[in-house]
Order: sequence, then C-alpha cells, then structure tokens
Amino acid sequence: MGKIGASEILIILVIVVLLFGGKKIPELMKGLGNGIREFKNASKERESTMYKNDLARKD
Repeated sequence: MGKIGASEILIILVIVVLLFGGKKIPELMKGLGNGIREFKNASKERESTMYKNDLARKD
C-alpha cells in the first residue's frame, strides 16, 4: 500500500481528461510547471540567505 502503479496513473489521467478536456491539459501542465519552478527558486533563495546569515554570524 502507498505505491502508485501504472494502472492507477492511467485512471487518474483518464479522469483528468474527462474533467478538463484535452485542450485545457497543456495549460494546466504549464501552470503546474511554473508553480514548481517558482517553489524551487524560492527554496534556493531561502537556502542561500540562510547560508549567508550563518557566515555572518561566524565572523
């Protein structure tokens, strides 16, 4: 339990196509990709800021 197999992914994809339609899916994936990219950039920026703060404290 807890693992997603190929059949579950296929079922999810079919449901997504039925709910949103084939034309809307590229827009949804683009939005999802942009959101993930922004999250990663914010995480890297925060990590960089924390590293700089740690260096400043050591001095």
